[in-house]
Amino acid sequence: MRQFILSILVFCSSAMLADNIKRPDSYNYSRGVEAVNNDNAEEALDYLNKEINEHPDNGYAFAWIALVRNYNEEFGRALTAANIAVKKIPAKDKEFRAFAYATRAKVYLNLEDTVQALKDCGFAINAMPNDTRYYEARAQLYYELAKYDLADKDYQKMISLKAGDVMGYMGIGRNANAQKRYEDAIKQFDYVIKLERNYSSAYSCRAESYIGLKKYEQAIEDVMTALNIDRDEKAFYELQQLADSAFEQTVARLKVQKVKEPNEQSWAYYLGIAYENAAKFNKAIAYYKESLEQESNVITAYRISVCYNGLGDYDKALEYCNQAIALDSTDTDYIFFKADILDNAGRSKEAINVMGDYISKNPGVCAGYVLRGSMKDHFGDIEGALEDYTMAINLLPTTAYLYMVRGRLYHLKGETTKAEADFNQVVRLDSIPEETKSSFYAYYYLGQKDKAIEILNKILDKDKKENSYDAACLYSIMGEKEKALSYLRQSLENGYRHFAHIKCDRDLDNIRNTAEFKALINVYEEKHLQEIASDEENDSAYELKVEEVPFTKDAGVCKVKCSINGLPLHFIFDTGATDVSISSVEATFMAKNDFLSSTDIIGKQNYQTADGNITEGTVINLKDVKLGSLHMNNIKASVVRNQAAPLLLGQSVLSKLGKIEIDNTKNVLRITHKQKIK
Repeated sequence: MRQFILSILVFCSSAMLADNIKRPDSYNYSRGVEAVNNDNAEEALDYLNKEINEHPDNGYAFAWIALVRNYNEEFGRALTAANIAVKKIPAKDKEFRAFAYATRAKVYLNLEDTVQALKDCGFAINAMPNDTRYYEARAQLYYELAKYDLADKDYQKMISLKAGDVMGYMGIGRNANAQKRYEDAIKQFDYVIKLERNYSSAYSCRAESYIGLKKYEQAIEDVMTALNIDRDEKAFYELQQLADSAFEQTVARLKVQKVKEPNEQSWAYYLGIAYENAAKFNKAIAYYKESLEQESNVITAYRISVCYNGLGDYDKALEYCNQAIALDSTDTDYIFFKADILDNAGRSKEAINVMGDYISKNPGVCAGYVLRGSMKDHFGDIEGALEDYTMAINLLPTTAYLYMVRGRLYHLKGETTKAEADFNQVVRLDSIPEETKSSFYAYYYLGQKDKAIEILNKILDKDKKENSYDAACLYSIMGEKEKALSYLRQSLENGYRHFAHIKCDRDLDNIRNTAEFKALINVYEEKHLQEIASDEENDSAYELKVEEVPFTKDAGVCKVKCSINGLPLHFIFDTGATDVSISSVEATFMAKNDFLSSTDIIGKQNYQTADGNITEGTVINLKDVKLGSLHMNNIKASVVRNQAAPLLLGQSVLSKLGKIEIDNTKNVLRITHKQKIK
């Protein structure tokens, strides 16, 4: 479950007791607040609703109900509860009234009523004028409204209240970036780094500034620093921008870092991202596979599948997509992508069935009907395609593309009135010439050929590589075969490899039977086979295997037999632990008996224990960890000073194993993992 205390409850003070204020302490209220703190929304509502049934004047309970209802996206009921809270919380309890106003501001923001949201932020500030969090909330809203001067005032106020806190400076820097005042932004982020050297967001935001100034070397260094600190999400985004703007420098720096940290799989993954962004799919696949070898990860398997799909190697794309589904069968996006791969491979009947599975799990998602409609069209089921496109339009009636594809099928059937109505909708909705994806087709079908060509030329001027295939389609429809073939050749030269789609795309019917078309496709299909072959020699086939590892229960914990560097041990299986940890007693024994060497000592790191305390530990490298018949190499582990600390088997090993199921009936861990086919 998402944590709504940390992500939504940004306003409520951590000190919930105030002098001379009597706050509720009834059983249902206390248990409801406790459930909120434990991120249990259902239980919280159960207790809090019981509370207001017994004590209908408890405004505090209504404030918490508003918080939970907003989290559950029940915005109407959240607003009602917040309104009652504001009325019933005593005027002298300024802290809780500020919380209620701030919660209502969040509700209004979700209802897209920024006027009322700003008012409530103001009420919260009036109640607690020295609490920086309310200024930060209002500044964020001003930022989203592009009112940077007002946002800056709130951030300056935050600085005046807490000069040593980074958020005010970060906000001013972010505003400067949004206004392309990159030098001013850098000054703010420089100061933040002086205040808090390990604050990753300062580096990733400063990287954005350097990219804006085209100072790519500095940007790369900042991105690397942020990724090193805590795998900062914005740094990951900026890495992709750098892969576009400064590919060679970015890749070189990532390779250096990979050499420095050979046991850290993320650097191989980031290299895969950089190469994929540059459409260098073979290189991307090689690095992704290296990352996947080090750590089983559903996203990495999916990215490999995407790259093979980009290459047009649909068998391999399906193999890795199926692996992603096996690793996470709950994420239906992988089912959607599998259907797309099957359709690209010309296996439209299978694709339709798989997409039907996706739609059954996501009946309100427009994209499923759109893609299935396209598949049915490829399969020759025009009526079925029309039915799906109509369903998609009902779900998303302001999307021009949907009317365009349905209109073309009506046109094909000779239903002119319906077709013209759809094409007119396309023209109405897709009205920005440089951004259009559909209107040039619609204008042609409406008899305005010159207008169609005018708009097509505008999008070609903006991005010829991206739009060459559409140009080929439009000129083919117009019967201008030479131009159609020329643009098709350009799209193939630029890397377009969806041959199955080319072969069934109705738009190309006018050139499909020409000798030039057949020769062109033959040349690029052969080239495509050579591209795929270049990756084959480094590729190994895998199959999924299931390993059952027995465990025993002792004092409520699961113990698993394992061995480390050949030393038999028992680990506590702990899905909540981040890393592998062992006590100093076991580590000392291993070192004295040659199960560890001096080269296995990596350094030191702080760890948070289950009770919230921070303790320092030595980080070591475990060369071989065996669990059942499974071997894992180069596992990081922490040696904690507490001699009584248990041996914990945490996520740094569990993530490498694959999909894990706990069978409490048989007392076994069932591990689904990859194994090379010999």
